[in-house]
Amino acid sequence: MKKNKDINSQIAGVDVGGTFTDLIITKPKSDELGFIKVPTTTENQALGVMDSFNKSRINLKEIDLIIHGTTTTTNALLERKLSKTGLITTRGFRDILELGRRTRPQPYGMKGNFEPIIPRNLRFEVSERTDAQGKILKPLVEEEVLSVIKKMLKVQCEAIIIHFLHSYSNPKNELKAKKIVLKHWPNHYVTSGHELLSENREYERGVTASINASVQPILENYIKKLETELKMNGYKRDLLVMNGNGGTVSSKLVSKEAAKTVMSGPASGVIAAAYTGKFAKIKNMITYDMGGTSTDVAMIRNNQPAVSNEIDIEYGMPVHVPMVDVRTIGAGGGSIASVNQGGLLEVGPSSAGANPGPICYGKGGEYPTISDANFLLGRFINKTINVIDDKKIKKKINKIFETKLSKQLNETVLNSAEAIIKIANNKMANAIRMVSISLGEDPRQFSLFAFGGAGPMHASALAKELDIPKVFIPARPGLTNALGCLVADLRQDFSKTINISMENLKIKDVHNLFEYFNKSGLNLIKKQKVKTIKIDSFFSLDMQFVGQTHILRIPISNKKPSKKYIQKKFEEYYFKRFKVKLDRISANIVNINVSVVGKREAFDLKKLINLKSLKTNNLTKNTRKVFFNGKWYNTKIYWRDEIPRNFKILGPAIVEQMDSTIVINPNDRANIDNFGNLIIDVG
Repeated sequence: MKKNKDINSQIAGVDVGGTFTDLIITKPKSDELGFIKVPTTTENQALGVMDSFNKSRINLKEIDLIIHGTTTTTNALLERKLSKTGLITTRGFRDILELGRRTRPQPYGMKGNFEPIIPRNLRFEVSERTDAQGKILKPLVEEEVLSVIKKMLKVQCEAIIIHFLHSYSNPKNELKAKKIVLKHWPNHYVTSGHELLSENREYERGVTASINASVQPILENYIKKLETELKMNGYKRDLLVMNGNGGTVSSKLVSKEAAKTVMSGPASGVIAAAYTGKFAKIKNMITYDMGGTSTDVAMIRNNQPAVSNEIDIEYGMPVHVPMVDVRTIGAGGGSIASVNQGGLLEVGPSSAGANPGPICYGKGGEYPTISDANFLLGRFINKTINVIDDKKIKKKINKIFETKLSKQLNETVLNSAEAIIKIANNKMANAIRMVSISLGEDPRQFSLFAFGGAGPMHASALAKELDIPKVFIPARPGLTNALGCLVADLRQDFSKTINISMENLKIKDVHNLFEYFNKSGLNLIKKQKVKTIKIDSFFSLDMQFVGQTHILRIPISNKKPSKKYIQKKFEEYYFKRFKVKLDRISANIVNINVSVVGKREAFDLKKLINLKSLKTNNLTKNTRKVFFNGKWYNTKIYWRDEIPRNFKILGPAIVEQMDSTIVINPNDRANIDNFGNLIIDVG
């Protein structure tokens, strides 16, 4: 494909987080970038996005492209602020969304609450039936569909899901039902299960379709608001939206498959990490993103983020569309510490959020948080991130810690603060173990890529806990998710269940599906009218041994593999994962997958921080007392933008910058590489 010359384009990446909305803007013919960080507006995220552009003082008429990461759909799901949605399903399968996989919200005892995406009174049945081989056993009755539509309109449903048994094998009845619904439904919010996810497992496909329909009106309304605001302020070009798979899609197409935007914010950070690691020649990384409300961890092998289509957002909410495999826990800078009824210290999952936030922000916070603990220990006194460093705030934090924690724990305030950090670190270390050791990987073979506003404060201690030798902190850790938007490529994913053993497989069927999905992806990317330098296609198969339940995703090098090649690849991956050979059991192909990626123009990471003219004698010589491991250390304080390339730092030290704070523990050593990344060798 012909290379596009757009090095002088002005491009903006904007990411909405739980606490802050971050913006990075490239400047044509300049080595500089614009960086903006503003509080997230919870009721209407578009206002926060526009506030970031207003504070950048950039003329929107001059911007060529905006790429946007949003938490609109994720927040709607987690808070259950969903559109009123009705379900049409096969008779006898009305309760599949509640029956699920016979699991419980809590593994021990009979306690715990579970609320399905679609309540029972909005789930309706019609007479139709298709078997697993695709044979129509009972044709759809049109009159029944019309009757259901009337009932849904009467109760004022906004959207509809059509989810029939085995529609992945033969979608004829589902397509007929959709055609009938579209004739009589007042809007286009109609989701057909097989079109979004053409795979087996009725429960997962049904929940995924239900999520899509329930957030579709919410996402479309938000995107329309944002597009209107941008247009009114002079923006006339394309708006791309991040998907959870780490790719982008045009705002004109995004609401059709709204479920794919779930977890788009965390995914953008992982994409930025993979991109940064590639230039720094670090192939294998565990990403660690600690923000104001949560921590997200993921794994990158050979500069490729792990992608999964079997992610559960929470109990009873599997979203089975391809997404970057990010695991989230409730531990962020704003996570609240408390003493439970048993007298034990707990941290999270409750958060002080953006408003009022931690006490040290001086906005009226009344609960002790991780950020406040770091403040008391001398680690987090960064005035550029709105931390209030005065006697009044210090006195308030000490009093709240003493009243709410120290007295119950029979400890000093400082020991209580350090205990909060240790408990939070333990929770985050367990999350890292979940994406590494539990999958058969050794974290000691990876670098820890730490970002987010709070991540670099805890990264060194986490790495020591896990025996990870190096910590990698990018030039702008608090703006990494916005950078992910800036560097993300266009991406389309496709999947279809065939569920056939290798013995009975006709290899031509695999070749034909690979070719069909590849062409579909190419057409969708070309429709988006966004400059790309090339388009890559990736092929894979979800496989298992016959009789097994869980599957492994096996990458395939080309779109016309032989049966012998497929069998060998599966056996290699199975042995790597389980260290077991099963020579006498037949392998089975469950799903066929294709990803088509439109590569955008490369972004120069050296623009993130200016290292050209910096000299050692420009460094500030500030110091302050910082508490580590039960005692105070006289600790050097550096300003990140003043540190020259290849400068060596011996811990303990604190590095502050406009978007984050980095803690370098005693006996750690750090230096700055050619891209402005800070590399810590853990002591």
